[in-house]
Amino acid sequence: MKFKLNALEKKWVLYDIGNSAFTLLISTIMPIYFNYLAENAGISEVNYLAYWGYATSISTAIVAVLGPTLGTLSDGKGRRKKIFLGALLVGAIGCVLLGFMQSWLWFLLLFVIAKSAYSVSLVIYDSMLPDITTEERMDEVSSRGYAWGYIGSCIPFLCSLLLVLFYDALGISMMTAMGIAFLLVAVWWAAMTVPLLKAYRQKNYRTAGERAANSDRRRVRDLLSEIAGQKKVLFFLLAFFFYIDGVYTIIDMATAYGTALGLDTTGLLLALLLTQIVAFPAALIFGKLSGKYAAARLISICVAAYFLIALYGIFLKEQYQFWILAVAVGIFQGAIQSLSRSYYAKIIPAERSGEYFGIYDICGKGASFAGTMLVSAVSQITGNVNLGVGALSVMFFAGFLLFGRADRTERREQVTAYSGE
Repeated sequence: MKFKLNALEKKWVLYDIGNSAFTLLISTIMPIYFNYLAENAGISEVNYLAYWGYATSISTAIVAVLGPTLGTLSDGKGRRKKIFLGALLVGAIGCVLLGFMQSWLWFLLLFVIAKSAYSVSLVIYDSMLPDITTEERMDEVSSRGYAWGYIGSCIPFLCSLLLVLFYDALGISMMTAMGIAFLLVAVWWAAMTVPLLKAYRQKNYRTAGERAANSDRRRVRDLLSEIAGQKKVLFFLLAFFFYIDGVYTIIDMATAYGTALGLDTTGLLLALLLTQIVAFPAALIFGKLSGKYAAARLISICVAAYFLIALYGIFLKEQYQFWILAVAVGIFQGAIQSLSRSYYAKIIPAERSGEYFGIYDICGKGASFAGTMLVSAVSQITGNVNLGVGALSVMFFAGFLLFGRADRTERREQVTAYSGE
């Protein structure tokens, strides 16, 4: 039977198309512009990669504080859309202002603010999943979101790429081209959000008196204690922390990594465009496979594949090797993101999805604190960026083992529940 999205699910998917343009900007054009600013300031290639990684890590630390608190607040009746809109506005406006920065340091500071707001918007967006679809449709809907996000984000990216590559022929400066590109992405991001803002209604929320006496900080502390007692959730989050940090480190630092290796900028951007194109059908295929095979098995396959991808990064020297890396990442990137999101949504209370996804996104789309710190530190210590990327294999190995534990716990609980009926 052919799967069709309903009207609300389509509008939810549209936000993936909108925010993915910002994700692609971060992983492609933005690091190149930062490299341009850093070179003008006399910063070495190794330090350029490290500073970019540190900035991404700081953003993650901010989201680690804001995500659970705002996620908890969003579980109150009528709050989710308001917090979502606030994060969107800060992120989109920050994206526009980045195009006006001429100092590498101010650029990094504004980048941290914009990326933090973007990540907070995703905490709320992910927590909307139980509101917009049913548990039986979650895997497929989540996969559709990532799939269309990958292909849809290529539209503003291609326009931005043409501006950046041919600014001379257009008679404008590189800085003007960058400014227009950042504005284009911000407008695309905001425009794709409008249908969801108009249609979304919060169905799952805490009742008026529930936990009302607790402060937000107390709520977060109580939630962490609660998760510690839910082994399937705890082990999944620990696994997710390791493997998804590795995934997002690769996404966030791919262009910076290739640039530090001295690879051709145009080739890098085209290779990452190929990643988006490959990710579109791959995410849809894995979404279909989730109807035949357990999501846990598919997630394990993706984590194992990323372990091999990280090892491959140690030997990457030539442009064609980067293209191979881009294709491999594209095959598994959307699947591991979408299936992890829907898997988690199924094992948490729907009426408290905001606070639970606040914890989830500390590990997830807030992204790559441990991974970027690991790559930056190993690169600086060894003076070799290949070893920095290869070190991510440790994170995927740990994630694979912990996810196996989470899956076994989930299956035991299902057997116990079934036998007790």
